[in-house]
Amino acid sequence: MTSDPLLEQAPGRSLPVTVSITRHVDPAHADEMTAWVHAGTALAERFPGFLGAGWVRPSTTSDEWHMLYRFDGEESLAGWEASSQRAWWRGSAQGLVGESRKELRTGIEGWFDRPHEHDVEDLRPATPAPPRWKQAVMIWFAFFPLSLAVTLLLGATVPELATAPRVLLSTVVMTPVMTYLVLPWLTRNLEWWLYGRRAPWGRGRG
Repeated sequence: MTSDPLLEQAPGRSLPVTVSITRHVDPAHADEMTAWVHAGTALAERFPGFLGAGWVRPSTTSDEWHMLYRFDGEESLAGWEASSQRAWWRGSAQGLVGESRKELRTGIEGWFDRPHEHDVEDLRPATPAPPRWKQAVMIWFAFFPLSLAVTLLLGATVPELATAPRVLLSTVVMTPVMTYLVLPWLTRNLEWWLYGRRAPWGRGRG
């Protein structure tokens, strides 16, 4: 069985590294973004080990720009990322471009194939938890109708059951139903309210 020379690594030589970054920009500033991307590529081309760059958008109305650049090894990549030219280029887009996700892939797979090594960094700020009062309201929304239904059901089926066994049985039934069914369903459908976003039926107006 012969080995693929493309997959062989020469002694003392590092694998190529591909960096994939998801950036966000208002679609109204697409022209400025295109110019900014070309300027960055022109600067990176002057650095040793640069192998190429590219970008793609899901659509002309999307705010996401998926960008790639590639160097022949980690040392070359570090030279570009630590450079004053890159710092100036990134600074020139302050207020225009936001980053949300960065991936580093090593090997020939950087563009298409599965990675030999894969390092993902989420650059988005952590989403703050909903206010406690909203969390309490959400739990009440789940607890009240479920508790009422279980109480009525037990009253109709085992009316002679003593208080302690009745409470035990109701909590045994309610806990998994709330945890795995009711609360996830409510959270998914009322996420817009929990995090103070516009209601789904109100989007697209105005």
